[in-house]
Amino acid sequence: MNIDALRTEIDQIDEQLTELFKKRMQVSLAIAKHKKENGMPIYDNTRERNLLHRISDKAGAEFEVYMRVFFSMLMDISRSYQHKVLAEPSELSMQISQAIETTPQMFPSKAVVACQGTEGAFSQQACDKLFATPSIMYCNSFENVFQAVRSGICRYGVLPIENSTAGSVNQIYDLMQNYHVSIVRSLRLQVSHALLTNPGTKRSDIKEIISHEQAFAQCSNVLATFKNIKITPCQNTALAAKMVAESGRTDIAAISSASCADHYNLELLEDNIQNNDGNYTRFICIANALEIYPGANRTSLMMVIPHKPGALYRILVRFYALGMNLVKLESRPIPERNFEFTFYFDVEAPVYSPALLQLITELESQIPEFRYLGSYSEMI
Repeated sequence: MNIDALRTEIDQIDEQLTELFKKRMQVSLAIAKHKKENGMPIYDNTRERNLLHRISDKAGAEFEVYMRVFFSMLMDISRSYQHKVLAEPSELSMQISQAIETTPQMFPSKAVVACQGTEGAFSQQACDKLFATPSIMYCNSFENVFQAVRSGICRYGVLPIENSTAGSVNQIYDLMQNYHVSIVRSLRLQVSHALLTNPGTKRSDIKEIISHEQAFAQCSNVLATFKNIKITPCQNTALAAKMVAESGRTDIAAISSASCADHYNLELLEDNIQNNDGNYTRFICIANALEIYPGANRTSLMMVIPHKPGALYRILVRFYALGMNLVKLESRPIPERNFEFTFYFDVEAPVYSPALLQLITELESQIPEFRYLGSYSEMI
């Protein structure tokens, strides 16, 4: 048979599969309605396991694995359809709808905002871009920022969550497990690092460099040119500049922003020392209350997924089935819970999308440890 004849045969098979798929979905929905009317659980793990075993036996050794994948996805799609038709609006979905209605049309131009670090920190630069006239409260640690927001001392907090060169700021993801806050906006900030010293310091004099661990990772190429150098991590790059200035030493340098040179009376020994000129850090703005501003097209979710084969796949297939674009997936271990992880998902979809609300409602009803972290837009 030539290729055209083979393709015609495939088309005919696909038409049969389409009709059988529609029929199966209709019967599946009828079963779900019967279960709901009689107070029976929709999900029957034993039934699905037996079905997969039966299908695997019928498929034979050559197609067994493919058939299990196919039917696993088919059953997940069936449950999604059942949920779409039968599910009542959840409390979370009503909270999201209420937030959309009650949040002001414009993001505030001024507010009391918590940032980690000191004057000149990149968090402060991000804050100045997010708000026209922020009143900034500087905190000693990232956790203090969360605490300031949760306690109501500050309405918002600004935190770095990932860098295009050095990757995720794991501490922020870990703190998100412990503090129930909402993400209301994000910002992508281009980050340029400089080598700052006290006046009169030469490059050959430097024996120690201070900065944040992320900055060290972002400037690793320059660091490799120093021999027998001491690397001292600190809480943020602006603090590193302050420490160098207060030390009075001429054998020490800070990796910080160029703006910190003027602020702390330091010399800019070398500028733009980051590995990549396209070096961006993504910041999130958190709030105690759920606020969803117009144009929100990115949603963050957090959930604990069972530690068993196929558990993550069964979540991911829902994004695919509903046409959701997953732009970020991060996992973090849960302290004191062996081999259990919290997964963070960033989804690119308008908050007004029915498919997104369906996804959130499905996940909330089926995953015991599920949290909606907010829907927001990202500034560039």
